Amino acid sequence: MEAKAISADQTSGCCKVTLCRQCGLETSGGADFCCPGCEAAYAAASTLEDHAVYSLLAHDNEDGSYTLSLGVEGIHCASCIRLIENALAAEPDVTGARVNMSTERLTVTWTGARDRGDKLGGVVTKLGYKLHALNDNDAVAHSQERTLLRAIAVAGFAAANMMLISIGLWSTGGETMGVATRDLFHWISALIALPTVIYAGQPFYRSAWAVLKEKHTNMDVPISLAVILACVMSVSETLRHGEHVYFDSAVMLLFFLLIGRYLDARAKGKARESASKLQSRLFGVATVLEGGKVSQVPIKELRQGALVLVATGESIPADGIVERGASAVDMSLITGETVPEAVAEGADVFAGTVNLSAPLQVRVSKASEKSLLSEIVRLMETSEQGRAKYVRLADKAARLYTPVVHAMGALTFIGWWLLASAPWQESLLHAVTVLIITCPCALGLAVPVVQVLASGKLMRAGVLLKSGDALEKLTGIDTVVFDKTGTLTIGRPELKSHDAGPNDFALAASLAAHSKHPLAGALRDAFEGDVISVEPVEVPGHGMEAHIDGKSVRLGSRAWCGGQPDDGDAVLELWLAVDGQPKARFQFADQLRTDAKETVSALKARGLEVHLLSGDRTQVATDVGAALGIDRVQAEVKPAGKCAYLADLKEQGRTVLMVGDGLNDAPALSAAAVSMSPSSAMDITQNTADVVFQGDLLSPVLTAYDHAVFSTRLVKQNFALAALYNVVAIPAAVLGFVTPLVAAVAMSGSSLVVILNAFRLNLRKDG
Repeated sequence: MEAKAISADQTSGCCKVTLCRQCGLETSGGADFCCPGCEAAYAAASTLEDHAVYSLLAHDNEDGSYTLSLGVEGIHCASCIRLIENALAAEPDVTGARVNMSTERLTVTWTGARDRGDKLGGVVTKLGYKLHALNDNDAVAHSQERTLLRAIAVAGFAAANMMLISIGLWSTGGETMGVATRDLFHWISALIALPTVIYAGQPFYRSAWAVLKEKHTNMDVPISLAVILACVMSVSETLRHGEHVYFDSAVMLLFFLLIGRYLDARAKGKARESASKLQSRLFGVATVLEGGKVSQVPIKELRQGALVLVATGESIPADGIVERGASAVDMSLITGETVPEAVAEGADVFAGTVNLSAPLQVRVSKASEKSLLSEIVRLMETSEQGRAKYVRLADKAARLYTPVVHAMGALTFIGWWLLASAPWQESLLHAVTVLIITCPCALGLAVPVVQVLASGKLMRAGVLLKSGDALEKLTGIDTVVFDKTGTLTIGRPELKSHDAGPNDFALAASLAAHSKHPLAGALRDAFEGDVISVEPVEVPGHGMEAHIDGKSVRLGSRAWCGGQPDDGDAVLELWLAVDGQPKARFQFADQLRTDAKETVSALKARGLEVHLLSGDRTQVATDVGAALGIDRVQAEVKPAGKCAYLADLKEQGRTVLMVGDGLNDAPALSAAAVSMSPSSAMDITQNTADVVFQGDLLSPVLTAYDHAVFSTRLVKQNFALAALYNVVAIPAAVLGFVTPLVAAVAMSGSSLVVILNAFRLNLRKDG
């Protein structure tokens, strides 16, 4: 079984702690295991079949299906992705399988029994790919990089020495050197080259052999074929006392291919950095206080109700409620806000955030796999795995790669040998060049590396993508429709005044306790007494209604509760009515988001049409629109009316982004082409929007739009670069203008150019 090492670092102050690979507890002296027992258990587990553990890592979905996410070692091209996805898709009960090339992550979803994951893991390993838990990504990546560096060192050393021999051969031009001397130089080259090719080429040979055994191919097949053919041809020429051998070309070819693969691996590691940092915080250990005793427990084993101790400088291990202590917490991982947030007893805290100033005791409210951090990780996986239009285009092109490249190699050989009457050695050399230079890597990386970088950067800004094609949808919008309460405003109104007596206040607070509306929440918070046990019904667009002691009690809008005619005051309000008679009026104040006007102005400057769509009274909505510079204002619109308004915009040919409350505006959000929603950390999992942002600013709407536009531009540029490479390189190789060595450099360079172009996203400043 592939080693399932847990590689995680827990930061306490500035110290780095090494965790046991078996149990996750802290080790001493940087050892891999905390005790001989764990080392023995780890060794025993390593003798099991791979497929005996995969189902344990599966995630339960709400619809009863299971999703398994694993790191995949050995993915080098789009053919690898297609091979794995097709093999899994052919399995019964599999509803989805997706491999992300830039993060080297496999996500497969299936119905039926959980232990189906065991067989599905075995399907992939049978193809020759190695699987590992996502928390092992860094350790596996480092291992791969070390292997590549060793191979590069060997190939580079051999290439340098062989160049000395080759210079001697080239300088004479074969005219003054005797046959015996030339043969000696050739045999010395063979003695250096053949062991080097056997050792340094193993990353390619192993991958090629694994897929060939399953009667498939990938990019490493033509590479391996090219290197082996060059060596076989050179040995043949040496035995025949020929003038030309290509041992130096084979070694140099491997040298540059290995450098390209190493740089590619480093770039991919950088691309998945954001997700890796999040993943690392899901592992490690927590200090648990139970029965007066303190113990160390792996974070993944924490359960609801556990009391954890969080020292200053430590990451909070799980979602929970502060039971004792007061401190400042770095919430940037969750909200994107850089200013620490003060917390005290009763405050909600979240896994992965950092306790900055004082020790805390936190009562765990959610198990590790249900924490907000786990949900954010899953959202990032979803956004990175999405099959947007450009991903599907790249997939279609990749499917043509294998038959086309081998056909072109064969036709090149036949053309030069039969039609151009070239020697078979020269013809074979041109065919080898075509095999090397024809690579779909640049095309395969064009989209996923941009997706990964974009989702990571947006996550750091407090913006989470809940849909894989959200960025693509955002690019096409021409209209932005804002809801008011909780969107343009902060959504935390406070009770300003009321005319209710104690009993009416209690009635209103009792109904408000069952509503998610911001005004109801403010009313409930302002009431300091005991609420009445009621079971109200929410009437969409109107408010809450309950029957208490035979009387109909309503809490909601002025018109629904029979309030006095509008006096023109632009205030937020709720009315209480009993048996149709208004009893009390509650007035609230809510502040606009501090950057709302600047954000609206910036959106309009980008050519977008901005609307305000609100269920509030006309005077309130009009005043907000005037303050923000929004001319198109629709007020007193019910949920069904919002959907109709969006449908009308669609009929006019508009592509709409709806920005509204993800809990209360769900129908309108679904009716828009793409949707965004401000959301508290507690509501992310319930939110129905395509994109969720947090914090008290509106600028994430602008940030998401700008990133979407720039990301799409980068994707198009990457496609253009990949297409340009193939249009220029392939004909040049077929016509004999390119050597195998140049082909190796060009092939590796094409992938790196695409990756580096995508990294411009990280260099771009927001705003």
